[in-house]
Amino acid sequence: MIWIKRLMYLSLLVVHSAVADTQVNVVGLFTDKAVVMINGAAPKTLSVGQTSDGVKLISANSNAATFEIEGKTKQLSMGQAASVAASAAASNPSVTLYADAKGHFVAECKINGAALKFLLDTGATYVALNSGDAKFAKIDYKRGRPIQVSTANGVVTAYQVTIAHLKIGNITLSQVEANVLEGGSPSVVLLGMSALNRLDMKRQDIALTLTKKY
Repeated sequence: MIWIKRLMYLSLLVVHSAVADTQVNVVGLFTDKAVVMINGAAPKTLSVGQTSDGVKLISANSNAATFEIEGKTKQLSMGQAASVAASAAASNPSVTLYADAKGHFVAECKINGAALKFLLDTGATYVALNSGDAKFAKIDYKRGRPIQVSTANGVVTAYQVTIAHLKIGNITLSQVEANVLEGGSPSVVLLGMSALNRLDMKRQDIALTLTKKY
């Protein structure tokens, strides 16, 4: 009976640690650097873009620092602390994007396993990619239905296809409708509403969190 109780106790410890909060204390601030204590451990210095124990430093100056903690954005000043619940195994996985200097959200995705850069475009009805990127992603686009679409360069031929797998961070979407345009435009994949309709989008300052709905 004693060993059974010990096993039960150890099991409770494992469950607790799996859902424990991530605690961050700010003990030093500099330009593009922050000194933090994570979960009570010894202070460590993070540079912008660096991640440690689920904590990523997004920006920092002598007044405050912005962190991504377990997928959530937190701004902390000197001496402040934050506690964020760790994500449970994701039935609704999420990913956070950060706007560039022009306010655009550009990041990497994988289409059928092929790594490609995308631009988030809420004005596009469908995911759109050029024929070269489609070939790289092993999409036999000419088997799709040919259509004519208007672009900044005039009317071009496109093919309506279905992307088997589109992956952004830890979000995977299957059977995504897309248009493949002949030639080199668009220069990056346009992540349009045929994908974005499956995601919840929540913006906070320069951060945009995408969460899978289905």
